[in-house]
Amino acid sequence: MEEKIITCINCPMGCRMTVSMENGEVRSVTGNTCKRGETYAKQECTMPLRMVTAVVPVDGSPMPLSVKTEKPIPKASIHDCMRALADVHPSLPIREKDVVLADVCGTGVNIIATRNLG
Repeated sequence: MEEKIITCINCPMGCRMTVSMENGEVRSVTGNTCKRGETYAKQECTMPLRMVTAVVPVDGSPMPLSVKTEKPIPKASIHDCMRALADVHPSLPIREKDVVLADVCGTGVNIIATRNLG
């Protein structure tokens, strides 16, 4: 059985948890003080997900636009996501939550604007 030590990032407690795994499956989680920690540990050890934040240039504006994924995407897709964002140049006006890039890298997740611009 393999053991991984991870730190939970769901709340300020920052619990250090021990995750026991066998054949790629989580067998037990210890060290968490709440159910969210256990859920996070299982997800992190089997299919880690991350929010992606970035800035993109905007046609007609000296100010770049901050963008983010609507929800977390697989950690393994982050580099492809950033490469895809390199080709994104939205035009003014832009409103908060406008979709800047739909279905990034086939994840089913949109990249959205985080603020109004223009």
